[in-house]
Amino acid sequence: MTGTLLADLTTARVGGPARTLVEAATEQEIVEAVRAADAAGDPLLIISGGSNLLIGDDGFEGTVVRITSSGFTVNDDDATCGGVMVKVQAGHDWDDLVKYTVLHAFTGLEALSGIPGSTGATPVQNVGAYGSDVSHTIATVRTFDRETDSIKSFTNFELQFGYRDSLLKRSTVDGSPRYVVLTVEFQLGLGRMSTPIRYAELARALGVEVGARAYANDVRREVLRLRAGKGMVLDAPDPDTWSTGSFFTNPIVPEGVADRLPADAPRYPAGEDGLVKLSAAWLIEHAGFAKGFGLSDDDGFVAAGGRASLSTKHTLALTNRGGASTSDLLSVARLVRDGVDRSFGIRLEPEPLLINCVL
Repeated sequence: MTGTLLADLTTARVGGPARTLVEAATEQEIVEAVRAADAAGDPLLIISGGSNLLIGDDGFEGTVVRITSSGFTVNDDDATCGGVMVKVQAGHDWDDLVKYTVLHAFTGLEALSGIPGSTGATPVQNVGAYGSDVSHTIATVRTFDRETDSIKSFTNFELQFGYRDSLLKRSTVDGSPRYVVLTVEFQLGLGRMSTPIRYAELARALGVEVGARAYANDVRREVLRLRAGKGMVLDAPDPDTWSTGSFFTNPIVPEGVADRLPADAPRYPAGEDGLVKLSAAWLIEHAGFAKGFGLSDDDGFVAAGGRASLSTKHTLALTNRGGASTSDLLSVARLVRDGVDRSFGIRLEPEPLLINCVL
């Protein structure tokens, strides 16, 4: 297919045309499509759910491979793992997988309920929410290595996971990956109780202490409720959900930088000595950007005409209010990024992959 508007394939509903779009529903079709693009010397973009992606208004002058593979297999024969192994096709809807695991008493993914997108995208970004990351449960990822033209599998350790980061992400250049994810295998526990609750907001919603467990079904229900309240569950009639999800990552800074912030600024362990993770939402709000920035008589409205704004439910989401262009979204994002930098000397970084556009 040619000329397909990528806005129709992304959750932010923006993006120009693809010169060539190929849909690949099986592993063989994925590999063949990638090989054909590489043989032709075409730039290559891989998409699936389109939820963590912002594509420029000029679109993509190359081949876009849309992965639509689906399905998963469950292996509970290996008792040594203390649970079950679930191997998932890259194009399978993420929340459909999470729902299945909770209903069948497989634990480990429940706090990641409601995240839009496909399963194959989750290890690339080390997707996470409410104190849980996919790196906690991923066993192996099977990929097609474009450089060696061969299948390559990675263990959890080999994926070198970090905060919203992995080897897969670091080997991606201008949106074009060296390793194309084919399947993801998770090692999950068995039982109705969740893994320990690590996030204070979720613990309060469940009425438990941080570190305690709750019924996994209750965790999923509360996570979906919390996410919906922030516009972070896709809902076609609601423009607060027409976004890439969280647009900025929570910055990780040296302790000395964090010490310069007001005492009430949230601080979280960053996993490394001398570093602290901050709340991007707190920084945005305390730099003077309220929910809905861009919808009223403010600089954001001047920049994008009300077509793009911060969500009215959550300051971390940059939303398309209807008829927005990628340029509109980025105009509002720049105002927010630069305002936080002026106020706190901290430069926020975008979380979604930016294709043919810059912040």
